[in-house]
Amino acid sequence: MATTSASPFAFHVFLSFRGQDTRKTFTDHLYAALVQAGFQTFRDNESIERGKYLNSELPKAIEQSRISIVVLSKTYASSTWCLDELVTILECKKTHGNDVLPVFYDVEPSEVRKQVGSFGEAFERYENEVEEEGDLERRMELAKRLDGWKAALLQVADLTGMVLKNQADGRESKFIQKIVEVVGDKMKRTVLNDAPHLIGLDLRAKDINSWLRDESNDVGIVAICGIGGIGKTTIAKHLYNLNFERFKGSSFLASVREVSKQPDGLVRLQRQLLSDILKGKKEKIHNVDQGIVRIKEALRRIKVLVVLDDVDQVEQLDAVLGMRDWLYPGSKIIITTRRKQLLKASEFHTVHEVIKMDNIESLELFSWYAFGQDHPIEGYMHYSERVVHYCDGLPLALQVLGSSLSGKSIGVWKSALEKLKAIPEGQILKKLKLSYDSLQDDHDKNLFLDIACFFVGKDKDWTSTILDGCEFFTTIGIHNLIDRFLLRVGPGDNKLWMHHLIQDMGREIVRQESTKEPGKRSRLWHKEAFDVLSEKTLNNIRLTGGYHEFPKKLTWLCWHGFPSRTIPTDCPIQNLVALDMRYSSLKTVWKGTKLLGSLKMLDLSHSYGLVSDVLDFSLVPNLERLVLKHCINLIEVPESIGVLQRLVLLNLKGCQNLRKLPTTIHHLKSLEELILSGCSKLYDLDSTKPPTSTQTLRIAIYRMVLFQRILVA
Repeated sequence: MATTSASPFAFHVFLSFRGQDTRKTFTDHLYAALVQAGFQTFRDNESIERGKYLNSELPKAIEQSRISIVVLSKTYASSTWCLDELVTILECKKTHGNDVLPVFYDVEPSEVRKQVGSFGEAFERYENEVEEEGDLERRMELAKRLDGWKAALLQVADLTGMVLKNQADGRESKFIQKIVEVVGDKMKRTVLNDAPHLIGLDLRAKDINSWLRDESNDVGIVAICGIGGIGKTTIAKHLYNLNFERFKGSSFLASVREVSKQPDGLVRLQRQLLSDILKGKKEKIHNVDQGIVRIKEALRRIKVLVVLDDVDQVEQLDAVLGMRDWLYPGSKIIITTRRKQLLKASEFHTVHEVIKMDNIESLELFSWYAFGQDHPIEGYMHYSERVVHYCDGLPLALQVLGSSLSGKSIGVWKSALEKLKAIPEGQILKKLKLSYDSLQDDHDKNLFLDIACFFVGKDKDWTSTILDGCEFFTTIGIHNLIDRFLLRVGPGDNKLWMHHLIQDMGREIVRQESTKEPGKRSRLWHKEAFDVLSEKTLNNIRLTGGYHEFPKKLTWLCWHGFPSRTIPTDCPIQNLVALDMRYSSLKTVWKGTKLLGSLKMLDLSHSYGLVSDVLDFSLVPNLERLVLKHCINLIEVPESIGVLQRLVLLNLKGCQNLRKLPTTIHHLKSLEELILSGCSKLYDLDSTKPPTSTQTLRIAIYRMVLFQRILVA
């Protein structure tokens, strides 16, 4: 019986034939046998009005048929109608991937290919008509049409077909039975259930689709990658449906990551692959190694299209796909993955990273799910745009929220939008959390949560310095997060960025640690942190009492608007890696001789009380970044700054009363960036040369009044 799988096709079979030869005999019997077998079959006198045939209905009917059976009989070429139909059939094969089965009824493939015999006689008449045509434009049109027919006959004759004379001993009944069996075999390779609304998909998949339709013998592997919910599987399914019938064998292995976790999961995937490409033949496989041998044998025999969906380990590729040289010429492999590192471990023809949808596409996709049409209904545009903004181009989120809000009142929409500000939608969260769950160790998971809660939009190097002080292996950890598309680094600004739904997912993981009592969570941010501190509910820290009650291993202290003139001696700052006291009332950072050997970053911007005695820099020998922006009363920087052999950045932007730089500045061997913009009273730079050993030093000197010259070696 014919397949009942969801399909974009209106017909299983399109019959192309010369009515004068076979309508009431062979083709009629074939049609009846196909219908009896359960295949919805198109033929012109059954399915459409003949007057519409040459207009829009013909290409539509052919395009909507999975297989076109072309019955090539003695007088087939005598019908220009049939020849035009054949051209259309082959165009649909090329552009849409429809299958074509030529049936040679009382003719040989060589007669069709070389246009001899009855086919030669027909073309001799057509060529005479071209020669006799007096109108030049008409003659050129006929000649072009004639060339198209010849090319079509050559192409169809080269396809794998069925010849009456060579099969079933020339007996028509047996021949028809064999044709029905072949159609049945082709139908077993069913299309996949495509997403109902494929907005912008053809454009996104255009390059891969062209690659799949390349008729060369090149073997290729393409990776489709991106964050969860971005549409990787949807694209892969769509491409598979468009192209699988171009290959002798095909297989779509879904959810490879999940299946491989199960007992004998890889063996199950191997069995499915072999069953698919061998058209239902069951292979007895008892272990992965045995499966690899069988797959190697099968892949070398036939041209295949294989899709491996959601791969996250190289071992999965090795077990199911093996080596590239196993593949038969012309075979194509597509994998989808959330892991960039996987792409470096294998040999790929190309890597296609799926980008998020733009606002126009997003609104259309959301509208289909929310309203059943391509735009919002009256009164809902504003709220629809808010949802689209929240989803930020992620198709999964647009589909889930569109479906959940469909048919609801504006009041419900308002409430849902408010809830989304605090709690992510469950289905979206579950899908995105798969990438977090796949992280191999707790260090990476904690690093992800810290970045999601505190460091999105922050400089990568600045963040790494802080988190390294917390005993994170930040460099490799950030690499692992980028690998799983959980994090990216801005190419122009070196800042850490996440899709905001990924960030929401991370924060929701922390919120779930204690939904009722924020003080019991591992991390606090923004309003909840303020509320917890205000109500004094945070364990181990109180706002009353002495500074000695701060955590002993405090590594990052960020206190904007710090009210004291100096940091008290009982404040446990000896383990600080980063100190951020912008907008403070400090006049001196601290007094005494307490060595801060771990401090790498110090930001005192907008601390208007700083004049000259900032601090003894010999107490912070490992400082790498010093930021004193807009310390408008700062007159000079202490000469002790010269001991900072690791200082990379010195930012004095907007220090409008700064008179001179310390003479020891040339000792700063590691200095890469010196920012003096807005230092309008700075003078005599000639005596304070930057370090001569610095290879590249960026100096910002805008809006300096008295500037003679800076010598950079």
